[in-house]
Amino acid sequence: MPGTDPVCTESAPSADSPPAACGGTVSHTLAWVARLHRIAMGRRLRDLGLYPGQELMMMRLWDCGAVRQSELIQSLGLDPSTVTKMLQRMEQCGYVRRSPDPADRRAVLVEATEKGLALRAGVEGAWADLEESTLAGLAPADRAELARLLGLVGGNLTEEAGEEAAGPVC
Repeated sequence: MPGTDPVCTESAPSADSPPAACGGTVSHTLAWVARLHRIAMGRRLRDLGLYPGQELMMMRLWDCGAVRQSELIQSLGLDPSTVTKMLQRMEQCGYVRRSPDPADRRAVLVEATEKGLALRAGVEGAWADLEESTLAGLAPADRAELARLLGLVGGNLTEEAGEEAAGPVC
């Protein structure tokens, strides 16, 4: 049931939006799109033997080489227990290797194995395929504008997220 908020009208972005989301139709739409994007990527990653989120960890490792587990956790902006479980699963699959850091035996280094490095082309292909599927029907100028606007939105949310915002690991 629409309220008095000007964005809560019959022309709201989605007729399926719950009334409680009336004051945040863009936020609700972003959450919906993010969920669909994760599902679509999950289907592509399944063929590679990965789960959603694991490819982001591999991207960090491909770019940085061996990195401390604590730095990886910080850069991914995830709970340490989530990353530990993710690493355990990926280590069992042979995609990553963990070892003591020679500079600090209390710290753990994480690096991609040969099997993990071999995933790169498949992950890059999955991301390119999803990009094309996601942006189908948008003209190049519209794609550029969407990327620009999402960059602004991301910048706004980075301050809100504070320390939980993902940052460079290497």
